[in-house]
Parts: sequence; structure tokens; C-alpha cells
Amino acid sequence: MIIKGNRSDASNVLADEFEYKDPVDGSVSKHQGIRYLFEDGSRLVFHLSGTGSEGATIRLYIEEYEKDSSKIGRDSQEALAPLVEVALKLSKMQEYTGRSAPTVIT
Repeated sequence: MIIKGNRSDASNVLADEFEYKDPVDGSVSKHQGIRYLFEDGSRLVFHLSGTGSEGATIRLYIEEYEKDSSKIGRDSQEALAPLVEVALKLSKMQEYTGRSAPTVIT
């Protein structure tokens, strides 16, 4: 329901826990994070990095597919704002971390 209010393709969203497969040695690292894959090719990826449960970093990757080439040069903060809203609602990140803004933006 949360996604549906923000994304028109919400009925076709897939969520999964992903793993990393090393292309060099073939090793597999499971439980690397959660992905939300949207029908239009957009995705949200939540990944916890760090070695302990305290002081770890939550990395949030947001990618939106845009087929209209006239919209590609938009400011990324503006273009991704709807997906950012969805990500924050899905994860309840502000509720769990007590933070209202990121500490690192890349």
C-alpha cells in the first residue's frame, strides 16, 4: 500500500534479499541487503555496511529509469524525490535511526 500511493507501477514491484557473487573466485556472500525492483526498471537497494551492529552505515541506492531523453538532465535530487519518499516510508529509516537527513551524500 505504501508504494502504491507513490508509484503507478506498484502492483508489479518485486522485493528480495540479494547476495553478491564474486566474479573472480566465484564466492557468494549472502544476506547483503534488500532490493525493491519496479516494473519500469527503477530500483531501491538497502545495504548495511560495517563490521558491527553499532556504528554501521545504511547505504541506500536509488536508481530510476527514464525513457524520456528530455528529462535525463534534471537535477538528481528533484528527479529521485518520489523514490526517496518511497524508500523512507518502506524502511522507516527515520523512525529506526532517529535521523531526518543523511550524514553522507554521494
